[in-house]
Amino acid sequence: MKLPEKFLDRMKMLLKDEYKDFLDSYNEDRYQGIRVNTLKVDYQEFLKICPFDVKGEVPWAKNGLYIEEEKPGRHPYHAAGLYYIQEPSAMSVTPQLDIKPGEKVLDLCASPGGKSTQAACYLNGEGLLVSNEIKLKRAQILVQNIERMGIRNAIVTNNSPEELEKVFTGYFDKVIVDAPCSGEGMFKKDKDAVVQWSIENVLGYQSMQRGIIQSAANMLKPGGLMVYSTCTFSVEEDEFIIDEFLKKNRNFELVNIEKKNGFVPGFYEILDNIELKKAARLFPHKLKGEGHFLALLMKKDGDVKDIKEFKTNVKRQNLEEFNRFEREYLNIKFEDERLLMRGDRLYYLPDEAFELNGLNVLRPGILIGEFKKNRFEPDYALAASLKVNQAKLNINLSTKTSDADKYIEGYTLNVDKPDGWYLVEVDGYSLSWGKVSKGVLKNYFPKALRW
Repeated sequence: MKLPEKFLDRMKMLLKDEYKDFLDSYNEDRYQGIRVNTLKVDYQEFLKICPFDVKGEVPWAKNGLYIEEEKPGRHPYHAAGLYYIQEPSAMSVTPQLDIKPGEKVLDLCASPGGKSTQAACYLNGEGLLVSNEIKLKRAQILVQNIERMGIRNAIVTNNSPEELEKVFTGYFDKVIVDAPCSGEGMFKKDKDAVVQWSIENVLGYQSMQRGIIQSAANMLKPGGLMVYSTCTFSVEEDEFIIDEFLKKNRNFELVNIEKKNGFVPGFYEILDNIELKKAARLFPHKLKGEGHFLALLMKKDGDVKDIKEFKTNVKRQNLEEFNRFEREYLNIKFEDERLLMRGDRLYYLPDEAFELNGLNVLRPGILIGEFKKNRFEPDYALAASLKVNQAKLNINLSTKTSDADKYIEGYTLNVDKPDGWYLVEVDGYSLSWGKVSKGVLKNYFPKALRW
C-alpha cells in the first residue's frame, strides 16, 4: 500500500522509534470483527451457533469477536440482527461511557450505527437512545441498522448538531461524538481515505470538529459523560481539539481511560498539557485493530432545560384496528398512550419520548405498521424487535436448508399453514413478517435488505 509521503513524515515525527513497527503493520491483514447483539441473542448462546471461525474475543469490547470470514454480511444470522459487523478498534468507544439501563444517550454522528447499536445493548431496552446523522442517505442506512437489530427505544434524527442543540440543553446522561475525520486510522480498510488525504483536509475536519464537540457539550447534563473519538492519528483532530475545548469549557474535565490491551496515552507533550495523558490512542502495531483516538470528558455543571412530553395523536378508529391486530397476532400489549400516527403509519415511541417539533425525525420509535384501506399491515421493524414467543403465529426457517436464504432473497415459500400474519424466524430468531394465503408464504422482508 502506497501511503502519502507527508502523512508518513508526520507519523515518523509522532512515533519516533516506533515508526518502523507502525509502518510494518500495513503489511499485515486487517482484523475482522463482529459484535453480538444481545438484544436478540445471549452471548454464550451465540458462541454455540456462530457460523464463523472465531479467532478470539475483542478484549476492550463486551460481546466483540474476532472472526475469519470473507462475507459475514451474507449469512441469515446477519439478516436476523444477531450481530453487527464492526472494526474491532471502533468497538472501544461506547464502553468508555459505562451506559446503564434507563439513561438518556445521544449518538451525535451515528451512521452507519456501530456505536448506537452497541449503546442500545447497554441500555437493554430501557431509557432513550437518540441516534443522529446529518447526511440523509447515511441516516437512512442508520435507520435500517437500528431496525435490523430490533432496537425499540431509539429515535433517529437527521439534523445538524446546532439544530439538535436548540432542542436539547443539558438533557443527555451520556453523549457519543464519533466525529467526522480524515480517517488516517482506517487507511488499510478505506482506500478512498488514502487518495483524499491532505493537510488541507485535516485542517478542514478540525474546523468541523470544533463546532460538533461544542454542540455536544451543551446537550450533556451536569454530571454526565461525553466520549470524543476519531479514527485518525492527526493531533490536530485529536489532542488539539480536546486541549482547545477544555480551555474554553472550564466546566469540563478529562476522565482517565485505562491504558491496557495496547491502549497508550494521548500525545500530551506536544501541547505541554499533562491532562491529555488521560486520553487514549489505539495504534495498529500495538493491538489487534486499526487506529483510533478516545477522550472521555465529564461535565461538572451547566444549564438544564426541560422538554415537552409527547402526547398520543392516534384516532379511535385506528386504535381499534390496531388493537384487533394485537389480539389476533401478538402475545404482548403495546401501551396506547405511546402510539403516534404520522400520515398512515403507526409508531411506538420510547418511554422517555418527547415532543418532536423542531426536529427532522426519520424514526420516532418502532414503526409498528401502516393502515391501508381500513386494514392494518404490520411493518418489518416490529417483527425484528419481537421475541419469538411474542407472536401467536410463527414459521421457523432453518439455516440447514435453503429456505432462509431464499426468503431473504425475496422468494415466496409453500407452507402448510392457515392464512394469516406469521412471524418468520431463522433458527428461532425473528427475521420479518410473512403472510400466508392459500398455502403460500408471501414475502415481506424489506427489498432494501434482500441479497
